[in-house]
Amino acid sequence: MEKTLRKPLWLKSEILSGGKSTLVVSKLRSSTLNTVCEEAKCPNRGECWRHGTATFILMGNVCTRNCLFCSIQSGRTGQELDLQEPKNVTQAAKEMGLKYVVLTSVDRDDLEDLGAGHFAECIKEVKKSGARVEALIPDFQGRKDCLEKIVRAKPNVIGHNIEVVERLQGIARDPRASYKQSIKLLHNIKAFNPEIKTKSSIMLGLGETREEVLQVMDDLREVECDFLTLGQYLQASKKNLLVHEYIEPEVFEELKKAGLEKGFGFVASGPLVRSSFKAGEFFEGKRDL
Repeated sequence: MEKTLRKPLWLKSEILSGGKSTLVVSKLRSSTLNTVCEEAKCPNRGECWRHGTATFILMGNVCTRNCLFCSIQSGRTGQELDLQEPKNVTQAAKEMGLKYVVLTSVDRDDLEDLGAGHFAECIKEVKKSGARVEALIPDFQGRKDCLEKIVRAKPNVIGHNIEVVERLQGIARDPRASYKQSIKLLHNIKAFNPEIKTKSSIMLGLGETREEVLQVMDDLREVECDFLTLGQYLQASKKNLLVHEYIEPEVFEELKKAGLEKGFGFVASGPLVRSSFKAGEFFEGKRDL
């Protein structure tokens, strides 16, 4: 039987306290909005909230996929769509003073267009406020018609996470997801609009090898993926996969260097890095990530 590993000191995350975090928490808890910060138990929520940032989850907090790395609730059908969500998210972003808004969503395989139209409306509405938008999207079952709705909404960045190396896809991700489908989706974004920046993310610590991680980088660059994040996988609950190993910070630094050498515009790599961590700074090109 596998044992739960003890977390090393470098995985200690910042404690939530004061400043803008009070405003963010107050706004989120007084609204019907969902965030990755809380639903996915993100280890960076204290730091992000302190800087007045948050990543909004669209279309409820029930996902129709059941990926074993994720703590978000799973179900055969999701919640009823809130038609006021585009305006509510935009209003919340304004009140929090956000200039760069990250929007993601649960998978909605139960909807006719898989939720693409609703996601696109949220992007358009937030953009009207003058904020930049990063859309972290599901795979939409590989459907081009759904992806095209997102691209036509013209977010500044479209992210889609490859999540783990190819060998571990069947272990970590829902069977309806696949490595090839995710790579193809990132390719199709550029085919629709080569001007949109693309982004992906890899979790480490599930038993992958360095060579496998480097292969993922090569595959992402082959489809002209612009930005990459790498972070330590953390077990959020007992139902989730166990951590195979904790990756040393020095290894993350080495992989960051390798990614930049392979041609990614920016690489954020570290134990507590997540796909939306400091996304605004990432887009602006600050290299202290």
